[in-house]
Amino acid sequence: MSARRPSRVRALSVAGTDPTGGAGVQADLKSFAAHGAYGMAVVTALVAQNTHGVRAVHVPDVAFLRAQLDAVGDDVTVDAVKLGMLGTRDVVEEVASWLRRTRPPVVVLDPVMVATSGDRLLDAGAEQAVRALVAQADLVTPNLPELGVLLDEPRAPSWGAAVDQARRLARSADVTVLLKGGHLDDDVSPDAVVDARTVVELEAARVATTSTHGTGCSLSAAVAALRPRRPDWVSAARDAKEWLTGAIAAGEALRVGSGRGPVDHLHHVPTLGAPAFSVEAWDAVADLRAACDALPFVRALADGTLPTDAFEAYLHQDALYLGVYARVLARASELAPDPVGQAFFARGAAGCLDVEAQLHRDRLGRSDRVHRSGASAVTRAYVDHLAGVGAHGSYAQVLAAVLPCYWLYADVGARILARAGDLAAHPFGDWVGTYGDPGFAALADEARRLTDEAAREVGAGERARMLAAFVTSCEHEVAFFDQVDVGPARARRPAVAAAGG
Repeated sequence: MSARRPSRVRALSVAGTDPTGGAGVQADLKSFAAHGAYGMAVVTALVAQNTHGVRAVHVPDVAFLRAQLDAVGDDVTVDAVKLGMLGTRDVVEEVASWLRRTRPPVVVLDPVMVATSGDRLLDAGAEQAVRALVAQADLVTPNLPELGVLLDEPRAPSWGAAVDQARRLARSADVTVLLKGGHLDDDVSPDAVVDARTVVELEAARVATTSTHGTGCSLSAAVAALRPRRPDWVSAARDAKEWLTGAIAAGEALRVGSGRGPVDHLHHVPTLGAPAFSVEAWDAVADLRAACDALPFVRALADGTLPTDAFEAYLHQDALYLGVYARVLARASELAPDPVGQAFFARGAAGCLDVEAQLHRDRLGRSDRVHRSGASAVTRAYVDHLAGVGAHGSYAQVLAAVLPCYWLYADVGARILARAGDLAAHPFGDWVGTYGDPGFAALADEARRLTDEAAREVGAGERARMLAAFVTSCEHEVAFFDQVDVGPARARRPAVAAAGG
């Protein structure tokens, strides 16, 4: 009877430590977990380091390293091994001996040989031992300085020269090279999978961030975890690079350390026990909501002292805004994963152009002061933000970006309605009735529910991008109300704050 296939890839990291968790075995274990592998670790060195650099290194006797390696190898079938910081010639040779005895099916070597500062981390004997170890790996993942050291040559001056070096290393050591281009000064961050016959380049936009601590460790560990269940090195590297790009982008939100912070290895994994997105988002804009209530426009709208021409100027900009907003709602409908979301946002798009736009037609159509100017700079900034999220953002991000136009209007409208008294006597009763209506509040509730539902399916990094889109839209909402000159309205009549109390 054949043995059953394990539920997860069993991946082993052989590397040094990082007590802040961004590099070394700690980063490797997170990378393994992020890709569904069961992670194990053998420690080669105890490193006192943080996001600013290394303070001290302690290398245990190689007899203890051998005991760790044998303890794992004698008991567990290892599907993939990632080799990181090895440090000394004795450590490298001990690891090489273990590899010859156990012959794991996948061996990925991240040759930790050159510091970010450019300083060499190994003495000449250890460097020579690592060069010999390359031949026992299936994949080696050098950056440009490390590739030069492996060939005992200067660092390649260009990407093309680096690819040529990688070809020569692949042929001489019979190994596949994942060449990392992060050290290039360019807007893109290319990598290339190079073997004796082919070169496949993998491009990604460079992320502007200081959260790059442990990227090399994390990428090589991710490729090791993926390779047993991918058909080739190219597909494993491509998937790992896409994941790492997102992890780098989400890293700053972790707020770990004051130097070069780590990446967010679990950026794509939903956070268990996190509060509903709407709760977090509403709290995040508490100051903006207070600022909105205090705006002269909102206060004058609430107590009816807003000059008619100021209200019409606002409506004119709002009509221009709603045309773009309708298109972004239609985009949300296209992206929605189920019929409920599709139908809701499709109706919302139609409502912008029909039901709510009737307010604009009634007001501006009977006025002899119809504003024929185009969109203001404030309006253009808001619609450009929405259009950008609609064009490039995920479904969850689009929902977060459009939610404030439902939620803030329903919130302000309901509180004005509660104090407005007879709407027929209120000069802006049609606006108050539209946005203070319980029916509109129900639409805002449903938009909020759908956004919370989408947020439950995403990881911490995507949730952070959702929050950024929501906050930015709220900032634009406040600026949108504040762009109209209310004139001397405040001097004519005491104000009743929209927030009440």
